[in-house]
Amino acid sequence: MNPSRLVFSSMLLVAVALSAPSAFAQDQGQGNRQQGERRQRGQGNANNNGGRGNFDPAQFRERMYARYKEQLGSNDEEWKVIQPKLEKVLATQRDGRSSRGGDFGGRGGRPGGDRNAADQNQSAVARASAELRAAIEDKSSSADAITAKVTALREAREKAKADIAAAQKELRELLTARQEAVLISGGILD
Repeated sequence: MNPSRLVFSSMLLVAVALSAPSAFAQDQGQGNRQQGERRQRGQGNANNNGGRGNFDPAQFRERMYARYKEQLGSNDEEWKVIQPKLEKVLATQRDGRSSRGGDFGGRGGRPGGDRNAADQNQSAVARASAELRAAIEDKSSSADAITAKVTALREAREKAKADIAAAQKELRELLTARQEAVLISGGILD
């Protein structure tokens, strides 16, 4: 082997060997920094249940609406008018959703939750969907009973679509072209 090539190979090997521990230390430092940032944001690790034990729906909604306000570029006065209409759109969209197969055969509700309270707060679509699932699961349900439940679910969905369209129209009337585009791209408006 050529002596200059041997010297070059040796220098390259030394350089690689010396840089490996510092690269590892940088990776470790970055990992520790990321873990600290997750802890600050409440995401933590398995020891604190990922921060989910302290979930506050009111704070979540407040942050969500603050993001919408920022994305829309609304001032406080404008936001006082837009926010209730946006809330109405989001509520009608939520009420219009059913468990379209995602919960098929399941019982719905939250584990350990109060099933009766959950049933009372269900939208018409969710109730009709649950009634259809119950009719399907009941092997003694007649074809006519199942057909009636299917019809009821379809009617509830059609009414929900009309409610969503009306709420979207009310909101759209308040928006600038840019704001409307933001909400369309976010899936809030059609």
